[in-house]
Amino acid sequence: MEIRRARPEDLAGIDELLSQVLAVHHEGRPDLFKPDARKYTDEELLEILQDESRPVFVADDGGQVAGYAFCMFQQYRGHNIMTDIRTLYIDDLCVDQRRRKQHIGRQLYDYVVDFARRSGCYNVTLNVWACNESARRFYESCGLVPQKIGMERLL
Repeated sequence: MEIRRARPEDLAGIDELLSQVLAVHHEGRPDLFKPDARKYTDEELLEILQDESRPVFVADDGGQVAGYAFCMFQQYRGHNIMTDIRTLYIDDLCVDQRRRKQHIGRQLYDYVVDFARRSGCYNVTLNVWACNESARRFYESCGLVPQKIGMERLL
């Protein structure tokens, strides 16, 4: 298993995993997530892959995308109340549902954390939907703790 930057030839594998993520979110919150939609077009994905501020990593298993991590650098410069730290935000991390429980997610996460350290980041952050209990448990097992909590009231 090799963790590396995503390349254009990874699009089909990434698209498949994006569909799996959408299915989990739609199942948990059909009021918010559309069924059978796409988070990104192929053109948008190709732009993201070229954007150094939004690195994407894949777990490559013999040419097959077994997982991915979409990341983005965040930093508040000259903000009135926020300190000027550099953060690597994990926008999306997914392992192929057929490959779960093989520690691929942990390898991806550890790679991202190491990349963030090498990039001079202060921290790594992410959001997890409350309906995705298995993802929350996974992130907790990686040592993440709540930074803030989003709350809602349905009307």
